[in-house]
Amino acid sequence: MIFLNGQFVPIEQACVSVLDRGFIFGDGVYEVIPVYSRRPFRLTEHLSRLQHSLDGIRLSNPYTVEQWCELIAQIVEQNDGEDQSVYLHITRGVAKRDHAFPDVSPTVFIMSNPLLPPSKVFLEAGVAAVTASDNRWVRCDIKAISLLPNVLLRQIAVDAGAAETIMIRDGYLTEGAASNIFIVQDQVLLAPPKSHYMLPGITYDVVLELAAENHIIHEVREIAEDELFTAEEIMLTSSTREIMAVTSLNGQPVGTGHPGTMFTQLHQLYQQYKATHMRGGDDE
Repeated sequence: MIFLNGQFVPIEQACVSVLDRGFIFGDGVYEVIPVYSRRPFRLTEHLSRLQHSLDGIRLSNPYTVEQWCELIAQIVEQNDGEDQSVYLHITRGVAKRDHAFPDVSPTVFIMSNPLLPPSKVFLEAGVAAVTASDNRWVRCDIKAISLLPNVLLRQIAVDAGAAETIMIRDGYLTEGAASNIFIVQDQVLLAPPKSHYMLPGITYDVVLELAAENHIIHEVREIAEDELFTAEEIMLTSSTREIMAVTSLNGQPVGTGHPGTMFTQLHQLYQQYKATHMRGGDDE
């Protein structure tokens, strides 16, 4: 079951006009919310990021926070699985093809997909990544549905048999095609600062919070390209992949070529944090 413009319907029955500006222009934003044991994870933060994206494209939020919470709860209830990935998609609506903003109602679409845990093989062995120049626009902090640059960059990794493409802009690390990136240098956890060049990841925030709470030495600063290639550890984070170690970069081993001690510690802390959430112990 999905939600489309005020109605819950089977996905096979859902239809959107070919004049929807999401279809014509990619004029819209989205959000992805992991759900564990039928509890949305960090829902307040996800809805805040959604508002940031809507503000970024000058589109009024069609619902209040309370209404979004209720709609998400209903989607979770009407779909199978204790763990789900809820996808929110809002476009500017249906209008004749013209670049100027129309005065129409937005299109709102919500669906749920099964959320599978990260593969045990990948957790134990890590994943491979490749690098590429970050040639996207300069508002990467907006979670826009017009993802063609990310699609093309991610395909570079797929063609190389890797899990992710790590992007570099003007000699500095930005993020992955569908993830945030951390590195470890001299046993210090390093994260690039939030900017218009990267999406402000919810899992990125959790990792930094866990590092601070557990006295892990860390810094948020610009990370030069050569630091990426000489890193002792590299990790990627996202709402659906959680935390993963990158153990190969451009065909060369990262550190020892195996997940490192920092990854192991952060992964354990993240799982403990999730367990607290699923027991109702955080502020959702």
